[in-house]
Amino acid sequence: MTLQKNFTNGREGYRKGGVWELTDVIDLSRFKNLKYLWLHHNKLHGITFLTRNYCLTELYLNNNAIFEIEGLHCLPSLHILMLHQNELTNIDGTVKELKGMLNLKTLNLYQNPFCHYNQYRLYIIYHLPGVELLDRNQVTEKERRSMITIFNHKKAHIVQSISFGRKLDTSWDTKSPFKHKQAQRAPSEFALMSNADKAVFDDPEDAVFVRSMKRSVMAFTCLNWDTVPTREEKDLEEKGTQPVQMLTVTLR
Repeated sequence: MTLQKNFTNGREGYRKGGVWELTDVIDLSRFKNLKYLWLHHNKLHGITFLTRNYCLTELYLNNNAIFEIEGLHCLPSLHILMLHQNELTNIDGTVKELKGMLNLKTLNLYQNPFCHYNQYRLYIIYHLPGVELLDRNQVTEKERRSMITIFNHKKAHIVQSISFGRKLDTSWDTKSPFKHKQAQRAPSEFALMSNADKAVFDDPEDAVFVRSMKRSVMAFTCLNWDTVPTREEKDLEEKGTQPVQMLTVTLR
């Protein structure tokens, strides 16, 4: 079932250029099999009209005046959600409503007031890991690694410690990411070696390199047989014969 913006049923709305722009919508809970809903380019302020539309998979609410999305968590089947160009200011409240949507893959939130927050995109990716297309751009593996480093220092520590046989606390930090301190930078010289376990790196390869520098050094020494004179050379007693050399190989 598909519904478009062609109904007011006594609800508020006004004409603009001969086209009705809705400010309110009737309760749509009776449309149990509703799968697609277009209500973009209206003047809606909320979405309380969607409560029991469990089959809804695509919802287009862009270009409205929506300032809160309370009730969206009741749409578990939602796969595509367009909320760009609205008036959303509470990024935490928005994420809270969307967290339970395990099927949500495509999400547009650009041109909302909270999009001006620093690290907005990574914050959304961190809290909604199932989203694959955000604001018309594919979510990359590099962004997923970056959001772990920025918003979850404990998990970043675990990732960096993989393959080094170290047992760590695997609990996740559930505090607000916006309150976290900035990622630590690796110190220099001796401090680099003593604090490598505590530092958080932007690139896991940097962590691997730093930790490898802490490993024990092994040295192997052997005779360089190319410098040992043969019997003929000894018999001739050639002048200028080079002394025997030793080769040393150092491994870390």
